[in-house]
Amino acid sequence: MLQIEPAFLQYPDWKGHSFLREEVAKFLSHYCCSPKPLKPKNVVVMNGCGSLFSALAATLCDPEGIRPSGHHRICLVSCLISLGFFIFSPRLDVRPFQLTVEKLENSLKEAKKEGLNIKALILLNPHNPLGEVYSSEEMISFLEFAKMHKLHVIVDEIYMLSVFNETDTFHSVLSLDGFPDPQRTHIMWGVSKDFAMAGMRVGMVYSENRDLVQALDQLGCFHGVPGPTQYQMAQLLRDRDWLNSEFLPENRRRLREAHSFMTEELKKQDIPFLHRSAGFFIWADLSKYLREKTFAEELSLWRCFLKHKVLLSCGQAFSCVSPGWFRIIFTDQLHKLKLGLSIAHFHFSSCILVVSPMEWDKM
Repeated sequence: MLQIEPAFLQYPDWKGHSFLREEVAKFLSHYCCSPKPLKPKNVVVMNGCGSLFSALAATLCDPEGIRPSGHHRICLVSCLISLGFFIFSPRLDVRPFQLTVEKLENSLKEAKKEGLNIKALILLNPHNPLGEVYSSEEMISFLEFAKMHKLHVIVDEIYMLSVFNETDTFHSVLSLDGFPDPQRTHIMWGVSKDFAMAGMRVGMVYSENRDLVQALDQLGCFHGVPGPTQYQMAQLLRDRDWLNSEFLPENRRRLREAHSFMTEELKKQDIPFLHRSAGFFIWADLSKYLREKTFAEELSLWRCFLKHKVLLSCGQAFSCVSPGWFRIIFTDQLHKLKLGLSIAHFHFSSCILVVSPMEWDKM
C-alpha cells in the first residue's frame, strides 16, 4: 500500500493509470451487477466527482457539441445551469418529492419557455438529500425520457454502497441489459461517500461515448489524481474479500444504528421526516418552528442553528419549493449527535418564543 514505483511520480494517462481503470471496471462490474464485464477503456478517473461534473459540463454543454479539444472552459458545479444543465426541483404533490417522468416533462417545457437550451439531465440514485432509492423501472423511464428529448444523462450513484436497510435493494443502471441511449448515458461513482474517503479526491465516470472519453482525457491535466493515490485506490478496490466481509457490513451496521437513533429523536419531537434507508442524511420538516412559512424565515432558523455550531442544510439550498425542510446529517459519532440534538432542542424551544427578527438573530 505504501509502495511507490518511479512511474507513479511521472505524468500519467490523464484518464487514469491503466491499472486503476482496470480495477474500477472490475469493481463496478461486481458491485453494480453488470450483466457483462465493463470495459476499462470506458472509464475516466479524476480528482473527485466535483471535477467530473465540471469536465462533463464543459464538454456536454459545449454549444458546438462534444469536441476532443483542450480548449474548453472549466466550470464549477454551481455553474451547471448557466452551461445548459437543468437542475430538477422536487415538488410537493402525490408522493412527496418523488421524481416522475411527468414532472420532468413539465419542467423541461418550463425551461424551454424561458429560452434555456437543455443539454443534459442529472439523476442521483440514491438521492441526495432525500435518501430515495429509485427502482430499475423508474430509472429506465427517466432514461427513455432523456432519449426522447435527445438529452445526455449523468447518473450519479455515489451512495450506491450506502443502502443500509436489508429490505431495500439498490439497482445500478449498469445492471441493465442495455441503455435506451448508450451514447448519451454516463455513470459516476467515487470513494468520498461509500468509503468515507473524501480527502482522497477520487471519482470516476463510465461512458461508452468515445468522443466524450477523449474530451475528458484532454481536460484531465486539470483534474488528475496523483500516481501514489491511484495505486492505493487500485489496492483497495481489488480487496473485495475485506470489503465484503468486514468494511461494508460494519459500515452499514453503523449507518443503521445512527439512522435509528436520529429518527427516534425526531419522533420524540414530533418532527415529520422522510423515512429512507440510503445515504447519510434525513430530510426533515421543521416548518412548525417557522413563524411564517417563508424562505426568509427558513434562512433565519438556519442562521440560529449555525450561530450555535449546529450545521443543517436548508431546503432552499436544494431548490425545495416548500419552506421549512432541512437536511440533517446523521453519520457521526453518537456523542456528537447527542450534543447537536441537545443544542438544537434548546433553540427549537427558544425560537418559538421569539417575537421579532432582530431578537431571533441575537439568539
